[in-house]
Amino acid sequence: MSKKDKSKEKEIKKEILEETVAQSKQTEQTNEIDEQETPVAEEQEVCNEEILKNQLDEMNDKYIRLVAEFDNYKRRTLRERIELIKSAGEDIFKDILPVIDDVERAIQNIEQSKDIEAVKTGINLIHSKFIDFLKQNGVTVIETTDNEFDLDKHEAVTKIPAPSEELKGKIVDVIKKGYMLNDKVIRYSQVVIGE
Repeated sequence: MSKKDKSKEKEIKKEILEETVAQSKQTEQTNEIDEQETPVAEEQEVCNEEILKNQLDEMNDKYIRLVAEFDNYKRRTLRERIELIKSAGEDIFKDILPVIDDVERAIQNIEQSKDIEAVKTGINLIHSKFIDFLKQNGVTVIETTDNEFDLDKHEAVTKIPAPSEELKGKIVDVIKKGYMLNDKVIRYSQVVIGE
């Protein structure tokens, strides 16, 4: 080989060597960048996991609090209902106490009084006071003045021969008055029907 060829060959080897070194350096730099990026990516994953874990913990906490709050609500409303049931009749009983006071006074005066008319008047006043009390609380007497028998309001206790043709199948007598609370029958009128 000639000198020129050897020199060219050396140059080519030198260039190849330089290119290899350059590629090697570039590969090392790329590896270093990848190694630097990998921890960043791992850090981001760890950060995302922590965020998700925090959100999950927060949601679990909210859920537990909500369940506890609902349980407290149920207990509180149950307690309020029980209290309401216990004291539901309180106002009614307070309103009836004056009528009981009047009855007690009437009983005392009956023993001492010689005037029957005064006793009758007192009893009638107590009766009207008690009827007013019932009306104020939504209780009304079931009227039987039309003499028509109504299964929804009356209870036939017995049947007797009708005094007249007009009273056949109708109410002849009322044994016990019936009462309604608002629109609901709380006691049916006990009546006698003519046949």
